[in-house]
Amino acid sequence: MSPGAVAAARRRVVGVLGGMGPLATADFYTKLVRLTPARRDQDHLHVIIDSDPTIPDRTAAVLGAGPDPTPALVAAARRLVRAGADLIAIPCNSAHVFLDAIRRAAGIPVLDLAEEVAAAASRLRPAPRRVGLLATTATVRAGLYHRAFEARGITVVEPDPAHQERVMGAIRAIKAGDLGPAVRGRVREAAAALVRSGARAIVLGCTELPLVAGARWAAVPVLDGTEILARAVIREAGEFPRASRRSHKAHLTTQGPAEPVRRT
Repeated sequence: MSPGAVAAARRRVVGVLGGMGPLATADFYTKLVRLTPARRDQDHLHVIIDSDPTIPDRTAAVLGAGPDPTPALVAAARRLVRAGADLIAIPCNSAHVFLDAIRRAAGIPVLDLAEEVAAAASRLRPAPRRVGLLATTATVRAGLYHRAFEARGITVVEPDPAHQERVMGAIRAIKAGDLGPAVRGRVREAAAALVRSGARAIVLGCTELPLVAGARWAAVPVLDGTEILARAVIREAGEFPRASRRSHKAHLTTQGPAEPVRRT
């Protein structure tokens, strides 16, 4: 058996619990494919995507204004397991509020997006002591990133209420297919306010946001949770042929083909 075939045989089947929203799921899969050290079809990962956009809104649930998405998230995780997944990734930050229930139902490893992003931030040089968080109100209120970063001695800076509402408006617009300059401007303005408040890195803590933000988009490093999750999947999924390895050192946002790493 060739080295490539041996490596492929050791890889885990990746399940993607998606649909929140569909465009963010597509962005995650595109980044996973682009970042995989592959030279032919057979070098890529076996990926099963369950993209169910009918899963109830996570922010509405956390704020007490909508139904609990846990049953739908659990059902999706179980479908992935039945389909043969060995590992699950969820390209939706707000869904991680319900991560414990998903893990109990799945019985297989489920990656923690906030933990992966916090670990990536701690590897920046110099490591930031304060990071600004752009995310849904559910993710902010649940403290997912606060816990992950504070465990590493990093403080999370939140937008003020006015800027948080602009971020939510931008997220809703992106979900509706608007990736235009007005949406980009709202997100950029919120990030700039966080930098003025002392943030030395910006976390794109909603998987819609990387669709309108790139690595050169701010004066400080920008951490793209979607890209970081894709890299974590590649790391956890198994071995790849040595001859086709590419550097995985960058964790900052990219749009399209990988851009140069920008650190300040």
